[in-house]
Amino acid sequence: MIQTTLRQLGARKYLILTVITLVIIGLDQWTKQLVVGSFRLGESISIIPGLFNLTYVRNPGAAFGLLAQSHPAFRIPFFIIVPIVALGAIGYIFRKLPTDDIRLSSALSLVMGGAIGNLIDRALFGYVIDFLDFHWRYAYHFPAFNVADSAICVGVGILMLDLFFHNHSPEQPTTKPITKKDSGADAPATR
Repeated sequence: MIQTTLRQLGARKYLILTVITLVIIGLDQWTKQLVVGSFRLGESISIIPGLFNLTYVRNPGAAFGLLAQSHPAFRIPFFIIVPIVALGAIGYIFRKLPTDDIRLSSALSLVMGGAIGNLIDRALFGYVIDFLDFHWRYAYHFPAFNVADSAICVGVGILMLDLFFHNHSPEQPTTKPITKKDSGADAPATR
């Protein structure tokens, strides 16, 4: 009965949005506070030698440190405004989703939770706390990231897979196409 009521209200996708977004934000902020409370800036602990460390990093830039060296007068407002605009766009797209589209509702919720998680850091500190540090034998490092970044990547990945592997074309027209005969192209001209 509750499930039927949720469907009738169209609330199913909003329940997905609320739960996933709050879980991602909570997990993201909790793990970041664990790192800040347990590590000194730049400190690193090897978890899987030659592959994975926990390393406390502050990222003033975007993903992979993009724009990290730009002037703070540009960078800080940019990284506050752009995520807010992106969240608005995600909200608009989300409203247009069918109520029973669990896959896309979940994907957009992951992106939204990750965007809000990193936005909280930027608003509070002016940078994002990163700590997941993958590398190959300490020589080749992937830029450090966090739970929010992971959620964004997984959400975008699901969106891309859905785009490539599911048919989202509009319904085929039910009227028959106009032919030369129907258009009157062969009919004699009348005055």
